[in-house]
Amino acid sequence: MALATHGDQKYLISEQLGDPAEWSSLRLERRLIGSGAQNAVTTACTEIVLILSGKAGVSREGDGRAEEGIARPGTAWIVPAGTHERRLELSGSIETLHIFLPPTLIEQSALEDYEIDPVKAKLAYAGGFADPMLQQLGAAFQGMLGRPQQPTDRLMVDGMQTALAGHLLGNYGVDRWQPQVKSQALDPRRLKRVLDFVEARLADDIGLEDLAAEACLSPFHFSRLFREATGLSPSRYVTDRRVQAAREKLGLAESSLVEIALDTGFGSQANFIRVFRKMTGLTPGQYREIHRH
Repeated sequence: MALATHGDQKYLISEQLGDPAEWSSLRLERRLIGSGAQNAVTTACTEIVLILSGKAGVSREGDGRAEEGIARPGTAWIVPAGTHERRLELSGSIETLHIFLPPTLIEQSALEDYEIDPVKAKLAYAGGFADPMLQQLGAAFQGMLGRPQQPTDRLMVDGMQTALAGHLLGNYGVDRWQPQVKSQALDPRRLKRVLDFVEARLADDIGLEDLAAEACLSPFHFSRLFREATGLSPSRYVTDRRVQAAREKLGLAESSLVEIALDTGFGSQANFIRVFRKMTGLTPGQYREIHRH
């Protein structure tokens, strides 16, 4: 009997990459999950998610516990069986490997053999952590995707699944897992608030303190977290948006260079020309001649 999984119901903004690999007590999927809100489900089985590529802010809530973090290659996320996830939102697209496991990771008899307390054989709702051993096991499982199943696969899967279960219970049981103490992540909602603030005030003098206040963070922490979320420093992001807005106005040919410089927050025509040429390789006048509508 196939393992009951929830990937298609949970990840509404996604596509499955290739065919899954499936056995009676394990299923493997590779997905490309897009930005946005996914579906809230109660998980019928345990789900381990390993990030393969891409980067996204993650905002999620399971069984009343809210969690914010960054999904990047090398990070892992655990959703124990029976967890009701009320919210799961991503700020970007990521490629993922999903390992679906039974609600009971190890049979009762095996728990007794290894003297594991059944009460403690429950995983924590954990995420955003890097675990080299988990990544190695994930790579071994991923190697079983995209190829015909072999007669020896069942033997390999049994061994790897037992190793995975032992590692998970030994490190991520409810009595063992402690979230890493780290600085606050710039979650998707705060990031959107900052980006909207920039768009609404391009013509104004926008300082780091203004953006940090919009995110309710100190300038030091905001600057680091903003770069982590976008790949750009706050000042570079603002400059990029001003140059893009200036390009659009130059294409319309309705305003003078001085007017465009003031409307897009450059302060003066001289500064506008200097920054624009540095960013595009053209002066505003040259750009207007080439892109005039």
